[in-house]
Amino acid sequence: MMISKQLLLTYFYLFVYIVLSSGVILYNKWVLSPKYFNFPLPITLTMIHMGFSGLVAFFLIRVFKVVSPVKMTLEIYATCVIPISAFFAASLWFGNTAYLFISVAFIQMLKALMPVATFVMAVICGTDKLRSDVFLNMFLVSIGVVISSYGEINFNIVGTVYQVTGIFAEALRLVLTQVLLQKKGLTLNPITSLYYIAPCSFVFLFIPWYLLEKPEMEVSQIQFNFWIFFSNALCALALNFSIFLVIGRTGAVTIRVAGVLKDWILIALSTLIFPESTITTLNITGYAIALCGVVMYNYLKIKDVRAAQLPVDNVIDRTAKELKMEKKSSDLYLPDDNADSTNSLDSTVDEEAPFIPSTRVSHLGRSNLSS
Repeated sequence: MMISKQLLLTYFYLFVYIVLSSGVILYNKWVLSPKYFNFPLPITLTMIHMGFSGLVAFFLIRVFKVVSPVKMTLEIYATCVIPISAFFAASLWFGNTAYLFISVAFIQMLKALMPVATFVMAVICGTDKLRSDVFLNMFLVSIGVVISSYGEINFNIVGTVYQVTGIFAEALRLVLTQVLLQKKGLTLNPITSLYYIAPCSFVFLFIPWYLLEKPEMEVSQIQFNFWIFFSNALCALALNFSIFLVIGRTGAVTIRVAGVLKDWILIALSTLIFPESTITTLNITGYAIALCGVVMYNYLKIKDVRAAQLPVDNVIDRTAKELKMEKKSSDLYLPDDNADSTNSLDSTVDEEAPFIPSTRVSHLGRSNLSS
């Protein structure tokens, strides 16, 4: 029963992530597009998001004391938080800039490359292994994206480069976040995550903002509506919470596979909200091919996770049976503390499967990343 509740909660987090992510993407496109609100400053918009998120997290932790800050060492901050913040800032910067050049529908088609990028980064970081069957699936995804790009009527090389760069930055950020939350033994909830990461990302964004967008803001008239930017930042804050919640319960690849469903929804919605977004048959064909590769890849990884967990379950079952046989045959007295330890072992296997404590990271951490 506990497993069903945990799975239900995980699916709920995924649903919330899909809704919020779709809303933020459409909202950002509307704000940045010259045809609508006309605020063509993606770095500034991203800095507003990070500043607002960091400020809310600060008040929740330091003022209202909703949660307590974690014991952050200088080593963990330097080796984990700073790199994650840098790639988080880069993925948001490049991703938001792409809205100035290409349509939402085409951006979502390009995002089919995310599992490819995540797999490549996982192999580079040593959290996954390079295999021929997985490589073929990734090749199929890449071919589908190429076909979809070839069928794009309003293809723009600059926007495409921005989006692909943002995809790889996001993939590396996801893998590093997985390592931070699980392999380092550091427990970060969404509030403490933003407390440490958002201000650092703001600092990383300040340099390109000062060089690229500050001069433009001084010479051009930029309209500013408090309620629009406040609501936009609020949606982005909720999305950041949902992302960290989903990553904490699943894996970097799983959230991207869930993102594929979100991409289909966005492709349909973007054509209704933004009439300039034109979808061709070649676009859909290429994206469908890419989706087939993603589904096949996810199926292989699920098989790997189940295969890796079966021997553990068999050993536990066999050990429990041997203990029962030994007690029955020799009629030995089993102390209460030993019985409690056996029960806790069983409950750990059954109830803590979605969560990976530090004592089990070495065995299950890699499988969870690939789920």
